[in-house]
Amino acid sequence: LRGLNIFRIVGPEIAMGKTEVIIKDTHRGLWYEDGVLKRVLEAGRYEIPWYPEYFLLWRLRPRIEVIIVDIRERELTLKGQEILTSDKVALRVSIIVQFRVKDPRAAIHEVENFEERLYSDVQLAARRSLASMTLEEILRNRNQLSEAILSDVTGPAERYGVTINRADVKDLVFPGNLQEIMNRVLAAERNSQ
Repeated sequence: LRGLNIFRIVGPEIAMGKTEVIIKDTHRGLWYEDGVLKRVLEAGRYEIPWYPEYFLLWRLRPRIEVIIVDIRERELTLKGQEILTSDKVALRVSIIVQFRVKDPRAAIHEVENFEERLYSDVQLAARRSLASMTLEEILRNRNQLSEAILSDVTGPAERYGVTINRADVKDLVFPGNLQEIMNRVLAAERNSQ
């Protein structure tokens, strides 16, 4: 769960006097007792029960853990993915994906790391889409490529609680020799005009 804007508040901290959790509007909390998800916490203040020493032995108290999940819209960028088109031209593609966690329970329970999974899903969708298009089709309609990636990744992401708002091709980089040829063609077209 490292690096995912997920924070943990665990039982031993409670014994040191931290008996409440405050969840902002931009986050949701997953409340676990002894490893079992009991509820999803909306924004607000929550009291964590405190048990005096004479009430129960420490090992018999329920261990309470709250995982806080960021539900704000975020961006994920896939930089420099080298992919072959259907006419065997190698392109480097950068893709930007805007997403948000819609279901915190699914985001934590269905996959080990939802951001890594989303990265893989987008990468594979881009490879499938580019492999089915020729270089000319890609150059004529980059939006078609973005739409194909978005439609391919939306369903799987929903299963692990993530909503994709946008998936766009940010950059297309051509191999050096192809870039030179394209520049010559563009220069010839300008000269003829």
